[in-house]
Amino acid sequence: MSWSFPIGHLFGSQIRVHVTFLLLIAFIGAQAWSTQGPEAALWTTIFILLLFACVVAHEFGHALMARRFGIHTPDVTLLPIGGLARLEKMPEKPSQEILVALAGPAVNVVIWAVLTLLFGAPTEPEQITGLSVQPSTLPAQLATLNLVLAVFNMLPAFPMDGGRVLRAVVSLVTDRVTATRIAAAAGQMLAFLMALSGLLSGNILLVLIAGFIFIAAGAESSDVAMRHVARRMVARDAMITEYQSLGPMDSLDLAALTLIRTTQHEFPILDNEGYFQGFLTRDTLLRNLAETRAQGVPAAPVGELMQQVPIVRLTDGLEKVLTRMGQAPAVAVTDREGHFLGYITRENIGELMVVANRGR
Repeated sequence: MSWSFPIGHLFGSQIRVHVTFLLLIAFIGAQAWSTQGPEAALWTTIFILLLFACVVAHEFGHALMARRFGIHTPDVTLLPIGGLARLEKMPEKPSQEILVALAGPAVNVVIWAVLTLLFGAPTEPEQITGLSVQPSTLPAQLATLNLVLAVFNMLPAFPMDGGRVLRAVVSLVTDRVTATRIAAAAGQMLAFLMALSGLLSGNILLVLIAGFIFIAAGAESSDVAMRHVARRMVARDAMITEYQSLGPMDSLDLAALTLIRTTQHEFPILDNEGYFQGFLTRDTLLRNLAETRAQGVPAAPVGELMQQVPIVRLTDGLEKVLTRMGQAPAVAVTDREGHFLGYITRENIGELMVVANRGR
């Protein structure tokens, strides 16, 4: 995910932090400092960090359960609205999907139970709201919010875990695409109600969360529909074969001219014999061009700026291509000797899906 950076590894998965998460911590800490003083800001910040540690535990609940079914989790990213465990794929057997979905909220319930047993149940209003954090109230507040996280995530709507449970149950009586569409529609209806409530109450954070839910629900539905169509196709069907390539020693200025002359957003880097070396993306090109011109230093050749991407074969299934692509800008298609044949982006897979659906 862009705008995020790694901070370590746990159980074979990379833990990443989105920069907006740090901005959220700074904002909450500054607000607490201005209204209640430095000590309150310290304990509020500690509370938020502990809460997001529980969010990480929630996401690893999903990840470790998915691993039991042979599904790897490349990374877990901390966002201002929670966490995101990026599974290679969701299990398509309803029973497995239900177990993976329930594993996250189950972790929060366990944390709530342990904290309640050790420190007792909350008895004061401030221990429930979490608006005023103190060392004496912190365990009870943390326990309460873990229970809230578990209940919220079990709402039967995408992208919450309850939405995945709903899809798994509905898919027992219909196909997965229809089940996903139903769960996504429930998620978007929930988002609409949340946004309306946020606007009426003046709660901007609730509106932002609603926006995230609405977009994520639609994206999940589109992704599942795309994979359903992709099962009938192979890499050859979606491959881009007309493109401008660059050599590893080509200059950044030449790459910029090539960018202007084409509509490409990524450029394959090939050696003199046509072997694939990597990709230079539009964003990398423009960023480095601006930096070198601002500093007045010679630009590095494009071979030093290229990005490695997954490689597939012509006959690989398109669903496999989507899984291999992950967060990469594209996948390269080569023959068995490594000669470059073309490449595939998520955008042109989407266009292929539109054409395929209209042709049905």
